[in-house]
Amino acid sequence: MTAATQPRRMPQSLIALRNILAFLMRSPTSAFGLVVLAILILTAIFAPLLATHDPYVQDLQNTLQRPGNGHLFGTDELGRDIYSRLVYGSRITLTIIFLVTIVVGPIGLLVGTVSGYFGGWWDTVLMRITDIFLSFPSLILSLAFVAALGPSLNNAIIAISLTAWPPIARLARAETLTFRAADYISAARLQGASATRIIWKSIMPMCLPSVMIRLTLNMATVILTAAGLGFLGLGAQPPLPEWGAMIATGRRYMIDHWWLVTFPGLAILAVSLAFNLLGDGLRDALDPKQMNKR
Repeated sequence: MTAATQPRRMPQSLIALRNILAFLMRSPTSAFGLVVLAILILTAIFAPLLATHDPYVQDLQNTLQRPGNGHLFGTDELGRDIYSRLVYGSRITLTIIFLVTIVVGPIGLLVGTVSGYFGGWWDTVLMRITDIFLSFPSLILSLAFVAALGPSLNNAIIAISLTAWPPIARLARAETLTFRAADYISAARLQGASATRIIWKSIMPMCLPSVMIRLTLNMATVILTAAGLGFLGLGAQPPLPEWGAMIATGRRYMIDHWWLVTFPGLAILAVSLAFNLLGDGLRDALDPKQMNKR
């Protein structure tokens, strides 16, 4: 067989991704998390097609309608369709998850690897700053930042990002301390590689799987914190259909109109649970002992 007729081999990265997805789908719990996450993404993308009503249009003649009669999940105190608001609220939730991830992951990874590799006063200063952030509950610290910045969705994302990176930094530091004494790191030093190159090319890639697992597990806390800020009126502002804010507006009517808080609460529960289950599945999928059993 000539080189031109030989089938192309799949890149190793795609093979690894395929194996991880196959491993996740074999577990009912991690498969549930993966399916819920896929549903969230697809719902956010196709929200205009899935929504049955305009989520912002008020119909004061049909306020507090029970589920049914043209409104799958009923209507709120202003006559807005709750199902449509949940569908569009998935976009806000996905935006929070995406922006917090791309901010928290690099910051935590950089702080942890620099602290663990250099040690000394670098380690002392960076880890004491990390300890200060870890000494406060994330919701309380987020409240303080939002109070200083002002209530809005963007400020809530900034506040959550400022409080979510310390656990990532701690984990990356612990991983770096393990890899720092490895033979291939010593060989790189002997070849004249700079500390920056060693951190970027050798240590960070080794820390990345653990950081990804931790980020996935942290997303449940991020979602709950965002919902808590929205519930307190410090996150997304009306009329944005943020799930926590929907619960806040519906709590005044929840005794007689249960659907106002039930459906947003179930959405928050499902997504938070999905990320926890998916994180547990990723931890098993990236475990070398599990890989050897495949």
